[in-house]
Amino acid sequence: MDKETLAPSSSSSSGFDPPSGDAWIAEFHRLYPRWKSLQESSQVSIPISISRVNQFDAARLDVEMSAMLKEQLVKVFSLMKPGFLFQYEPELDAFLEFLIWRFSIWVDKPTPGNALMNLRYRDERAVPAGGKEVRTGLEGPGLSASQKIWYCLSTVGGQYIWSRLQSFSAFRRWGDSERRSLARRAWILIQRMEGLYKACSFCNLLLFLYSGRYRSIIERALRARLVYGSPNMNRAVSFEYMNRQLVWNEFSEMLLLLLPLLNSSSVKKFLLPFSKDKSLGSSNDEAECPICHSTPSIPFTAIPCQHRYCYYCLRTRCAATSSYRCARCNETVVAIRRQGST
Repeated sequence: MDKETLAPSSSSSSGFDPPSGDAWIAEFHRLYPRWKSLQESSQVSIPISISRVNQFDAARLDVEMSAMLKEQLVKVFSLMKPGFLFQYEPELDAFLEFLIWRFSIWVDKPTPGNALMNLRYRDERAVPAGGKEVRTGLEGPGLSASQKIWYCLSTVGGQYIWSRLQSFSAFRRWGDSERRSLARRAWILIQRMEGLYKACSFCNLLLFLYSGRYRSIIERALRARLVYGSPNMNRAVSFEYMNRQLVWNEFSEMLLLLLPLLNSSSVKKFLLPFSKDKSLGSSNDEAECPICHSTPSIPFTAIPCQHRYCYYCLRTRCAATSSYRCARCNETVVAIRRQGST
């Protein structure tokens, strides 16, 4: 009894009150939001690196696909009047580009080149910065409807208008007009716009090589980034045929460089002892000019030995000396005559 009365009196005298049974629960609810905010702030988006070679290869494959489709379409009009499709070439290119856009990007599918390179377009504006939904860094929605429409207008429509404007200005000869005329000013404006676009494209290329994002100015303006469609898929293009083609191209260029430097007559003489047909070699020797060792372009016959020479070779030797001896029979040539004449 005395101990029970002494314990509360000693705790009250020291000024310390024990916490209640649910005090830790209240403290947890008070500190949990702060801990959650710190945890979310420490999460960052997973950095991903898309191969620049894959993106360039995808663009090249798209160009090759358009060229193949154009070639097949031109064959349909092969029986038409020659030059019929030349005046409608910008419209044909725009039509093919529109078909590729309609059946790939508009329906949330990659273009043929992007599909071969395992790439797809992603709306970089709606990419999650962090959280449970980020696992590989390749998540994110595709392009929105507005991005798809602007992509079509800028690529298909922009290229068509620019090609038509250039052909029209060249046909009308705006560059050859008077200095202060309206056509001359329009031509200068076109040239400046083209120069500005090339400068911007070069700057965008440098940024792309540095960061690996936004292959073109249009993709950078729309914030349409190319990412991998599947994180575990390998590149589907084989470069064996390309490597073989490069080897043969280099070999043919080397032959084109070396063959003109070789003397064909000396090569024939070198290979003649290894030839089985000796009569063929002797007949070829008889057909060649004894001086220049080549087939005479203007054949003349030396009299009296009746051996065939080039006109210029034989005339030069006869003019240089009064008594020229034939190189084959060592007989003095007294006159020359056109081969075949009487």
